[in-house]
Amino acid sequence: MTGPVSEARRREVIAALRRGTVPQAGLDLFAVGLDRFAPAMDEDLATVAKGGAAFHAVRGEYGSGKTFFSRWLSEKAKRSGLATSEVQISETETPLHRLETVYRRLTERLSTATHRPSALGPVVDSWFYTLEEEVLDAGEVDEDDDTALSAAVDVLLEQRLAEVARTTPAFAAALRGYRQARVNGDPATAEALIAWLGGQKSVAASARRTAGVRGDLDHFAALGFLQGLLTVLRDCGHPGLLLVLDEIETLQRVRGDVREKGLNALRQLLDEIDAGRFPGLFLVITGTPAFFDGQQGVQRLPPLAQRLATDFTTDPRFDSPRAVQLRLPGFDLDRLTELGRAVRDLYAGVARNAGRITSTVDDAYLGVLAAAVTGELGGRVGVAPRVFLRKLVAEVLDRVDEHPDFDPRVHYALTVTSAELNEVERNASASAGDVELDLP
Repeated sequence: MTGPVSEARRREVIAALRRGTVPQAGLDLFAVGLDRFAPAMDEDLATVAKGGAAFHAVRGEYGSGKTFFSRWLSEKAKRSGLATSEVQISETETPLHRLETVYRRLTERLSTATHRPSALGPVVDSWFYTLEEEVLDAGEVDEDDDTALSAAVDVLLEQRLAEVARTTPAFAAALRGYRQARVNGDPATAEALIAWLGGQKSVAASARRTAGVRGDLDHFAALGFLQGLLTVLRDCGHPGLLLVLDEIETLQRVRGDVREKGLNALRQLLDEIDAGRFPGLFLVITGTPAFFDGQQGVQRLPPLAQRLATDFTTDPRFDSPRAVQLRLPGFDLDRLTELGRAVRDLYAGVARNAGRITSTVDDAYLGVLAAAVTGELGGRVGVAPRVFLRKLVAEVLDRVDEHPDFDPRVHYALTVTSAELNEVERNASASAGDVELDLP
């Protein structure tokens, strides 16, 4: 943790942990074990900000922190000015082989440091504002001459989207139509065209006719739309986009022909990145080791397996954070206790009596609680972090803070019920009874 941390940031993180969810921001405040990745990720972000591209595959078992890593990286990306989007790959809702669906989810989850999802509308508005400022700065158009200004912006728009328009002319046409609808005071048409640019289905035919576009976004046009979006982001001050495709291992559960289509779509995307089609794109995929190493995953498509090949035969401490695949080793009890210590100290910053928090919930107690929660979950430390942090905040720290005579060593017995566990945690749980804490 570096520099002063505001009370608002502390409370936001603590509130999320109390609910048992991953905080949307502030992950750097209790990131444990990610320091070794930070320099390499900063290098990649700098490369992307300069018009390059980057890719990593993050591998780890459930509970190793893949989602945490992705959101930690997203915060770093936003601090570098990039836009971000996290797309959860799903067998039914977001199949990987339907790139138009992936693009639609991307725009729905698009966010920046100043705009929450979906930031597509504000980004496009900012882009047109930037184009207008460039035209006016050139000094060739009077700012009071709306007709001349509009024409000059149209010319600049075509210049910026020339490369995209060659392969996906509909993207430029929809942007032009959106701007004209705004100029004409037609918000309904403008909103419909933003939805169409975001890949949404069932957009009013009248709005599409206004812009001269037809039908819905399809698989083949999706990559062109992504290219156009990167152009818009870059021109309005966001030098790139961090796109996370999470839980990509769901491909292992789909029908064989669908799985191969999904793997081929991923290969195609990586090839396009290598070919320089997407300047400013930082793509991250997450999956389990079984997906990357098994015959129902990446190994089923040899060209993709070759692109992702990484040597993991050495000791994990010698892994390179610049590798194509990044291995998250997961938690052991020491690391879980360290995580609890970071959260306890974060909590102390907003507690009524910080001294009582740190003295009553000391490091020894954190170790005991970590071991007890892990024991409730069949000894699987990697499954324990979410439950451990929720118990620590909601059942221990809150009570210590609110009740001056509460001592968790005396008054608290850990109880884990099936209702508060997700499916993986429930499967790992050895029992649902009370656990006696062996306290020093």
